[in-house]
Amino acid sequence: MYPEKFAQLDPIIHSRIRLGLLSILISVKKSDFNYLKKTLGTTDGNLSSHLLKLENAEYISVEKSFKGKKPLSTYFITKKGKKAFLDYLEILEDLIQYKKHTNRD
Repeated sequence: MYPEKFAQLDPIIHSRIRLGLLSILISVKKSDFNYLKKTLGTTDGNLSSHLLKLENAEYISVEKSFKGKKPLSTYFITKKGKKAFLDYLEILEDLIQYKKHTNRD
C-alpha cells in the first residue's frame, strides 16, 4: 500500500512552490503576484512558471486588471484546484497514518 500511495500524489502539486501557492490561495481566497512572491521567497520568473503550470491544470485562475497605470494580476484557487489540494492532503495523511501504524522509520 505504501508505494501506491506515493504514486497517487499529484505531480502538479508536488513541488514546494506549487504546494505553497495552493496553501496560500486556499486560505486567503485571492492574492496578487507580489504577495505570493514575497511570501514564498521566489523570483518573478520562477513564480510565473509555477503559476502557469497551476493555471494550465485549471487549479487556479487569474484576473488581470490595472491599479492606476500598473498591471495587477490576482490569483484564485478554483473548485478543481481545491479538490486536488484536499485530495493531496488526504493522501499525505494516509501516508502518515500508515507510518504510525507500521512503526516504520
